[in-house]
Amino acid sequence: AFSKAWKATCNSPSRNPILVIPASKIFLLKPVTFSGPCKSTSIHVLMSGNIVAPDSKSAWKGYHLDMWLAFTNVNGLTIIGSGTINGRGAIWWSECSSYRVPQALTFYRCNGLVLKGTKHINSQRNHIAVFNCKDVTFSNLHISAPKTSPNTDGVDIASSSHVRILNSFIGTGDDCIAISSGSSHINITGIACGPGHGISVGSLGAHGGNDTVEEVHVRNCTFNETMTGVRIKTWQGGVGYARKILFEKIKFIRADNPIIIDQYYCPGGHCKNETSGIKISDVSYRYITGTSTTDKVINLSCDQNVGCTSIQLYYVHIISTVPGKKAYSFSFNAHGNCTHTKPVVKGLQP
Repeated sequence: AFSKAWKATCNSPSRNPILVIPASKIFLLKPVTFSGPCKSTSIHVLMSGNIVAPDSKSAWKGYHLDMWLAFTNVNGLTIIGSGTINGRGAIWWSECSSYRVPQALTFYRCNGLVLKGTKHINSQRNHIAVFNCKDVTFSNLHISAPKTSPNTDGVDIASSSHVRILNSFIGTGDDCIAISSGSSHINITGIACGPGHGISVGSLGAHGGNDTVEEVHVRNCTFNETMTGVRIKTWQGGVGYARKILFEKIKFIRADNPIIIDQYYCPGGHCKNETSGIKISDVSYRYITGTSTTDKVINLSCDQNVGCTSIQLYYVHIISTVPGKKAYSFSFNAHGNCTHTKPVVKGLQP
């Protein structure tokens, strides 16, 4: 029924066709792709009802396991409403490999995309994925999954530009927002993040990849009991860059690791030293305050060969909640300056 309704909407000669998901209804959907291009360049989905995934893995037999709900090649798509997308992810969270687990909602090659007001809970893997899209606005979203749920990122952005994520709550078992290679001009404002792993740029450079991210602005965000706060993570051996990144007006509430640049990212723990690395430059941390459950509150671990350049810390003040411990910073091969910052980043070189 959903596929037929989508085809009718997509092929409608109307200037602004609307697909209505009615309130007080629950719709059980197996994996489905809503494909374009559509006749209209302004497609609306009014999502007042709720969508749930199958509660058994057997229902996925014969389907690809990488996606549950997907919109592809649909320009001018607006999804708005107070409905809920429930991935019923608990049946998947014991899987050893995240690649055998579907992501809940995927947008691929959808330009001029708007998603507003919807709720997203208990995804199988990541809740929302944005890939190869331009001019995207997400606002007033509520995304949640248990702290212990694996790989349940809130929003993943890859190969996309001019993406805005605004005024939303994201609390999951992994990154609240992850910004991956090929992304630029990303505006993240007014996010309440936690639990989860904070807001991450990366990881970049895996398997010697050529990865790039630039023009990322993260402002007016709160991190409540997150495992990390604002993080840039790259593998050794990659090439490319992460540059022109701003973290501004950030508040940490008992975050484990508030500020991190990690150019030795190696989750498996068996990586060899490499001579190349992602170039990190023009990264600013401004007007950042809060508390940390660890005493190492600033950690700038830059690549031993390429290092990090033009790192700016301005009015950063983070204290440790560890009894008897004073907050301190660590810096390796990072170059820039530090003004009105506590703790002082002593290893930061001009």
